[in-house]
Amino acid sequence: MSPRSAEVNEELRRRSRERLLQATVELVDERGFEATTLGDIADRAGSARGLVSYYFPGKRQLLQSAVHRLMHRTLRAALEHEPPTEDGRERLARAIDAILGLAVEHPRLMRTHMAGILQAEGFVQCPEQQQLAALLRDTVRRYGSTDVDTDYPLLRALLMGAVFAVLLPGAPMPHPRLRAELFQRYGLDWELGVPPGQARPGGATRPVPALPGQSPKSAGSAESSN
Repeated sequence: MSPRSAEVNEELRRRSRERLLQATVELVDERGFEATTLGDIADRAGSARGLVSYYFPGKRQLLQSAVHRLMHRTLRAALEHEPPTEDGRERLARAIDAILGLAVEHPRLMRTHMAGILQAEGFVQCPEQQQLAALLRDTVRRYGSTDVDTDYPLLRALLMGAVFAVLLPGAPMPHPRLRAELFQRYGLDWELGVPPGQARPGGATRPVPALPGQSPKSAGSAESSN
C-alpha cells in the first residue's frame, strides 16, 4: 500500500478537528461545560483522546474555537440564504439576526462562551475566529463603511454586548428590544433580515420573547413600531 499524500493527510486532520469542534458544541449545549470532559468530546467525535490535546491546549480554548466555528457557519448560512442579496443593509440585518439568534437558541452554550472570554485566557485567535472576523468585516464593508478597521470592532462589541444582555442571569433583556436598538443604531428597517416570529433559513420559526406586560404573540409587532 502506497503512503498517503500530504494532501490526504491534511484533509484527514481537518475532518478530525471538525468532528471535535462539533462534538464540543453538542455536548456543552446538552450538559454544560463542567459536566463535559475532554474524554466525552473525543468519544462523541469518534477520535482518539490524545488528538484533543494535539489540536487544542485546553478545554476552554477548544470551546472557544467550537463556538466561533458555529458562529461562522451560522453567519455564513444567514448571508447566503435565499433570496441572495448584495444589499449591504440587508446583509448587516441578517448578520445581527444570526448572532442574536444563537443567544436565543443556544443560551447555555453562548453563556459559557461569554464567561470563558472574560477569564484570564481572553479571546482565542484561532482559525475559526479569524473566519468569523473576515465575514463580519466584509459585512461592514458592504454596509458602506469607509473605515472598516474602526467600524468592525465596534460592531463586534455591540453584538457581544447584546448577546450578554440576552443571557444575563436574573435580568435578561428581551431579544426584540435589543434587535430594535441595534437596527436603530445602524438605520435598518425592522422588516430586514429575519424578524422574530418569521421563518429563518432551515424552515423553523425564531421565537418571539414577550416584553413585560405583553403576550408573546404581540411582541414582534410591538417592537417593530419603535
